[in-house]
Amino acid sequence: MSGAVSTGYPPSADPRPPASGPRWPRWLIALTVAWAVLLAGLTWFSTRNDPPTVREQRTLAEAGPVVDGAIGELVAAAFDAVPVLMPPEIHRGCRVTPFADGATLSREVELAVPGGEERALLERIAERLPTTWRAGVRVTTDGPRLRADAGEFVVVRGRPVADGRIRLIVDTGCRLVGDGYVRPGPGAAGAEVGVLAEALRALGGSAAGTEAAVTAPCPGGGIVRTAWSGVGEPATSPQAALASLAGGAPVVQTPELYAYRRDGVAVLADLHPDGVRVGATSGCAR
Repeated sequence: MSGAVSTGYPPSADPRPPASGPRWPRWLIALTVAWAVLLAGLTWFSTRNDPPTVREQRTLAEAGPVVDGAIGELVAAAFDAVPVLMPPEIHRGCRVTPFADGATLSREVELAVPGGEERALLERIAERLPTTWRAGVRVTTDGPRLRADAGEFVVVRGRPVADGRIRLIVDTGCRLVGDGYVRPGPGAAGAEVGVLAEALRALGGSAAGTEAAVTAPCPGGGIVRTAWSGVGEPATSPQAALASLAGGAPVVQTPELYAYRRDGVAVLADLHPDGVRVGATSGCAR
């Protein structure tokens, strides 16, 4: 005899089909697709037309013209000083991201100004720069400091580096290289060539060779151009040799620096025990 007990009821069967998810209305599906297409279109337009929001969105090649133009603006704003352009420098080896190498472009303008007027000159330069740069000078424990934004995440800084001498630096920060920075061409020689040759003859040393000219575009058109050269140890005191060219009234005269203007050309002579390096600059006059 079996011990199983029958209840007399057959197993129940659920006649309902398996539950399915809610069905979206067709109008809601169409609206979702249209919204996705709109977002894709806005993203494409923004990528092509909107200004960059971070420095890494502009390559070194794209930032180069901004840097060159900023140098011209600085020279024009420092018209009451003696300026010379230094050669551009590219520093490689920085990291834009953990996976991408980059480089930094920097350019400098050296200014000679009578001792004690360094802060006043920086303040005048800040006032003359474009208002969009938001330039300003603050006084720190290390002296006055100029800072400005030239646009496209290009930074401008300035500070005294010695009595009667100011250095202005335009810097891109680390960027992707892109097609690379193209240095502005030397342009046509101007009055600076003759004034430089005159200074070298007065110094009377053996010529150390003329370097490639350094240029930048002026904000009102044309270019600013610095021609550099050097001589070995001069036969006489550099200050005495150049005094007649300066008309006896140099802008700056220190043991390391002699600066003057002649025929509208700015001349700055770096004086070293083993020789003199002379830069003559014309252009961007106001």
